[in-house]
Parts: sequence; C-alpha cells; structure tokens
Amino acid sequence: MALVEFADFSFKYLGADSLALRKVSASINEGEYVVITGPSGCGKTTLCRAINGLVPHFHRGYIAGNVYVDGQNTRDATVALLASSVGLVFQNPANQLVTLNVEKELAFGPENLGVEPQEIRKRVEEIIDLLNLEHLREKHPHEMSGGEQQRLAMAATLALKPKVLVADEPTSNLDPKSAELILDIISELNKRNGMTVILVEHRLDLVAKDASRIILLDKGQIVADGAPRDILPQDISMEIGVGIPKATQVYKRLQTKGIELSRVPLTGEELAMLVGEVTSS
Repeated sequence: MALVEFADFSFKYLGADSLALRKVSASINEGEYVVITGPSGCGKTTLCRAINGLVPHFHRGYIAGNVYVDGQNTRDATVALLASSVGLVFQNPANQLVTLNVEKELAFGPENLGVEPQEIRKRVEEIIDLLNLEHLREKHPHEMSGGEQQRLAMAATLALKPKVLVADEPTSNLDPKSAELILDIISELNKRNGMTVILVEHRLDLVAKDASRIILLDKGQIVADGAPRDILPQDISMEIGVGIPKATQVYKRLQTKGIELSRVPLTGEELAMLVGEVTSS
C-alpha cells in the first residue's frame, strides 16, 4: 500500500453548501515530493487536514470514501496516533504554537510522543541549527514576527521526525529570501533523508524544480496529476489560474512561434541553457 492513499474520498464541512473534496483518489509513495496547487477554495487545506486526521475527527461533516496513512485508516486512527507518522505545518503558524519559547516549542511534540529526553535535546539543537533559530531561542512565539512564527512552526514539526511532512503554504508569511531558505531545507530533507513531502504552494517558480509530482485541484477535484514538466505546460494549469513558472510560460510562447526546446524548462537558468542549445545548432 502507498504511504498516503485517498480512495474515492469526499468531504463536506458541517453547515456547508457544497463538498470541499469530491471523490478524490490519489496514491503518494514513500520518498515522493508532491506539490498541491490550485485556486483559492479548491480544497487544498481540507486535503492536508484529511491526511493527519483533523478531517474528520476535529472538523465534522459528511464523509465518504477513505484515507489511508502508513496502513492506517484515518477514520479509525486518532489524530494523536497519526502524529507519529504525519507532521502538519498549518497555513497560520500561530494556531500551532503553544509554549513559551523556541526550546520548549521544539521539545513539546517529541515529549508527547514519549521520545527519550536525551534524544529530545539532540533534536532541539539540530533543528535550531538547521533553521537558524539561535537568536530566537528564548523568545516567546507570540512576540515573533509572522515569518519567525512560520519558521518555528516548521521547526517544531520537523522535530517530530515524521514520515510525511505536510505543509500548507509554509511560505505565506515569509519574504522571498526566507521562503527560498525554507523550501531549500524541505527539498534537502526529501533528497537526503527520504522524507515524504506533501506541499501546498503557489510559488511554483521556487518548488517545481524539486517536486516529483504536481497535483492540480479545482472545485474539490483532482484535474491533473503528474510530473511538473508534463502538468505545467497543459492549458488546464492556466485555465484554473495556477501561476506556472515564468520559464514554462516562455516555453509555451516559443512553441507558438514554432521554436521547440528539448524539454520543458522550470527555471530561468534551464531556459537559458535550452535556448542556447537551439541557437547554437
């Protein structure tokens, strides 16, 4: 079985008029880096919450189909039980910060999972170093800027060492430089440590080059799913308002002028190299 599997899953929030997710089926295997994107209100956050069990255990409503995570049906497994497999970074980081300083915040999750104190101290120091949080070590989370809170929420989630990192727009409160830093760390954890990543993100210029798959959502349904170079040039990407990388936009314009590149570029550097190949041949 896949590490995460949606099996004909639908969900409608209590009191809502329409389904947030509609007959979603998708399998995500261990070690994949999956980017989920789509227009506002398409169901991205609901999909994230369905992976760690907040849907349906916290958010109530109509449910059909199933979600399986690491062999467990999320209908039966509690959020606490799923926490050992799934780490979720919320879109609003203040919603998940509960202690008095960085050290305590990083230790909070592992302590609740019963991790040995020596291992907790090791993780805390590693994460502080990884995300450059030393200058914030003694600061209260609610005295931090939005960007600092975002980094701390990411750090606290990574301290759990989850099998699956689910991040719901983790760069939404960050400036471009800080966003790139966080996304580079996520990519490195996926490549070097084999951590499975499910990332909701609109800044496709920054993430498309690292993703193994992109899933496009629209009106609660998956409308495209595949490798970035296969999905992003498709008309559906622009039709539903996905901000495809500028390099891919240029590729599409070149195609209309009869200029074919050897592959779909995802970055400016790649585009320049591919155009150079055409002009030198």
